[in-house]
Amino acid sequence: MIRRACATWCLLAAAAAFVPVAHAQAFKVEKFNIGAEGGTDYIVAEPGTGRVFISRGTHVMVVDGPSGKLLGDIPDTPRMHGIGLAAKWNHGFTTNAGDSTVTMFDLKTLAFIKKIPVKVGGLDGIMYDETDDLIVLTNHSRPIGTAVAIHPGSGEIVGTAELEDNVPEGAASDGKGRLFINNESKNTIQVLDAKTMTVLVSWPLAPCEGPTGIAYDGTSDRIFSGCSKTSVVLDATSGKVVATIPNGDGVDALGWDPVQKLIYIPAGRDSSVTVVHQDSPDQYRVVATVITLRGAKTIAVDPVKHLAYLFQPEYGPAPAPAPGASAPPTGGRGPRGPIVAAWFFVISH
Repeated sequence: MIRRACATWCLLAAAAAFVPVAHAQAFKVEKFNIGAEGGTDYIVAEPGTGRVFISRGTHVMVVDGPSGKLLGDIPDTPRMHGIGLAAKWNHGFTTNAGDSTVTMFDLKTLAFIKKIPVKVGGLDGIMYDETDDLIVLTNHSRPIGTAVAIHPGSGEIVGTAELEDNVPEGAASDGKGRLFINNESKNTIQVLDAKTMTVLVSWPLAPCEGPTGIAYDGTSDRIFSGCSKTSVVLDATSGKVVATIPNGDGVDALGWDPVQKLIYIPAGRDSSVTVVHQDSPDQYRVVATVITLRGAKTIAVDPVKHLAYLFQPEYGPAPAPAPGASAPPTGGRGPRGPIVAAWFFVISH
């Protein structure tokens, strides 16, 4: 059952969190309790259709973004992380870390087509490079991270690159034959040749720490790298950091609306989304900080409808530890309580 909960608090929360800068924009937040079981990682919006694909651990929920209405479900995706959409081929793909496969499905009907074994393991991120016509995976494989290219029509693996980090995160394409991949623990971006899947160069991202989400803007030839507390903008030709952006902590994705020139940076630890306007290739202005929910760290933007989406389960109290049980390691996450709500957020303005 869908429970809609925007009302007054959403508008007040967004307004109260506005950063005091010139030309701040009024962002509206709606949230829907869409139910179902499972945690989450990445979320992706299908441009213009309103459909949003939400990872739920062992399945994918497909909802209508503006209303939060459930449209369908894709089962049997063990410990899945991300979803890639290749509209040209009417195919969608999920990265399933649990059995080291990629599920290929029919994008219109959501029907299962096949599973593609990916031997390197550690499946995590995924994106569709439309220009080079590739589904690109970024994998936390061991002993070293990898990027794997899949043909979106046949599902055949056509290339693999070894990276310099075992925690590669988001990937983006410049539409000119190059891929950019964030390395979370090395604090670098590696540039790959999309056709040969070979590494061309590595660029440092200081002062960024823990780069995850990424987007590329062809008009300005700039790369946006989402990092905790301070994100960065790079010149995609030289690799030079040309701007920094203050944002919250716990970033795991980044959204970009090239029409409205808005960057959305979600911060799971700070329960917020920083919204940034690109005034020029090297000038960026925070226009709002929108309140969401602790843990909401990934985001998707529909560049046609100009809506941003997040999803995060809300957990109840954790169960009491068993007698004699050891405490979780320092910095580790203890046991979670049951899911009491499953909040789908829609940001508009």
